[in-house]
Amino acid sequence: MFEQFSSGYYLGRLYVEPHDGDHAVIHGDDLVRVNEHLYASGAGVERTDAPLVMKLESGGHFPVLGDDSVPTGTLAVPAPLAPGDLPDRREVLLAKADRAAELLRYAGWTPPQGR
Repeated sequence: MFEQFSSGYYLGRLYVEPHDGDHAVIHGDDLVRVNEHLYASGAGVERTDAPLVMKLESGGHFPVLGDDSVPTGTLAVPAPLAPGDLPDRREVLLAKADRAAELLRYAGWTPPQGR
């Protein structure tokens, strides 16, 4: 789904569509799979439900959560993040683990306690 792009990002192509929610979402299984393959270090128990951090075209970064109502391979984005010509297949940048953690921290996201 994603491949090495630069020192801070992976590049992938997803079907991108607008949706009415407050957050960008992908299918829950896709979220877990990407977390396991690209974000996990393999050391101990790690979160597989942490938000991913993505970027479309020249827009800003945004957290991506899991939602099983979204088809697999699809990124559903709120209208303010959606380019006007959606739905369509698009290149999507995915921040690598260190960069994603930094961006989430700047945005004020902290993992729920007890996990």
